[in-house]
Amino acid sequence: MKKYDTSTLLERFLRYVRIDTQANEKAGTYPSTPGQRELGRLLCEELRAMGVQNVEQDEHGLVFATIAATVPGAPTIAFTAHLDTSPETSGRNVQPQVIRNYPGGDIPLPGDPRQVIRVADNPELNQLVGKTLITTDGTTLLGADDKAGVAVIMEACRIMCENPDIPHGQIRIVFTCDEEIGKGVLYLEPDRIGAVVAYTLDGTGVGEIEAETFSADLALITITGANIHPAIAKGRMINAVRLAGKFLERLPQHHYSPETTSDREGFIHPYVIEGGVAQVTIRCLLRDFETPQLAEYAAWLREIGRQIERDHPGARVQVAVQPQYRNMREGIAREPRAVAYAVEAVRRAGLEPKLKSIRGGTDGALLTAKGLPTPNLSCGEHNFHSPLEWTCLEELESAVHVVLELCQVWAGH
Repeated sequence: MKKYDTSTLLERFLRYVRIDTQANEKAGTYPSTPGQRELGRLLCEELRAMGVQNVEQDEHGLVFATIAATVPGAPTIAFTAHLDTSPETSGRNVQPQVIRNYPGGDIPLPGDPRQVIRVADNPELNQLVGKTLITTDGTTLLGADDKAGVAVIMEACRIMCENPDIPHGQIRIVFTCDEEIGKGVLYLEPDRIGAVVAYTLDGTGVGEIEAETFSADLALITITGANIHPAIAKGRMINAVRLAGKFLERLPQHHYSPETTSDREGFIHPYVIEGGVAQVTIRCLLRDFETPQLAEYAAWLREIGRQIERDHPGARVQVAVQPQYRNMREGIAREPRAVAYAVEAVRRAGLEPKLKSIRGGTDGALLTAKGLPTPNLSCGEHNFHSPLEWTCLEELESAVHVVLELCQVWAGH
């Protein structure tokens, strides 16, 4: 395996994470925040400077680019990552901490003494002694989800442009917006990409290939009561806040919640509650690897609603379910080379391939549903969506080499 110079990777990643691209679920625009367009414009400038062709940021903020084939007739493949970061933790004024030659042990974060990345919670740190780690300062997320993927793709682009002897077919690059709020491919169709397969760079660790995701729905539970001045409320008030508490108490407590499940177990996850005496809304995530199970979860919620209505005459409970994404397992199986070639590329990069399932979703799940098989590849993400987020430079470098090897496998070399 030939090793390529990745000396610009660290500064590239640090440059990207300092741009605030935190998604906003309530914005009502696409992209939902201006920082996503700002980062997209920067990437376009850098791609043009590399000599990449057909660089475009469209009216939706999506970024497209093409690296011309060095092997005529080889299949066109695509690599994609998302520009936004999670709405769960601030992405403003990110101050990354670079730890060179990591000595081992727990990592205190300088911006907040309460925040410590502990080896007990991150046992993979034991395998990274002597490596270069990048963390937050403890007051924001880092944004490795998914700026690690963005940086890996950009670095691979630079290397291919500077080394035309690398055999590859046409390579399409796509950067999306608002993936974290489920809208990453809202304005993206496979025909615009023009590839036989795509790969998202949006995964943990090294050497992992993910060709299966949760199926996902969003349940919006609306509990309507009756408000009146508390001085004259006896027998007349129906307090939707109290009813919301009773509704949540009736959800499974020891099964089917994120706190108590792992591996292939699904869950029901209430994550936002808003309102007052007259009306309360609860947003609830429904997740399972088996799509029919989502309907069962929704049925449970509706039955709890009926129980609340029976116990509290005059109250109304409505459960509206919105499909979000579906397990990409079946779609990827229709193009067996998608995973087989990724396994070969990981091996050629000197790593042990690990086939995994994602307890979540990616743009790849939605692209696969639209007809473009899109597995997910590792790019060194750890503790994403959290002030304890961190990544490892050597894991990012490994991801770059996997991308380069994958291009060559698809070109028949």
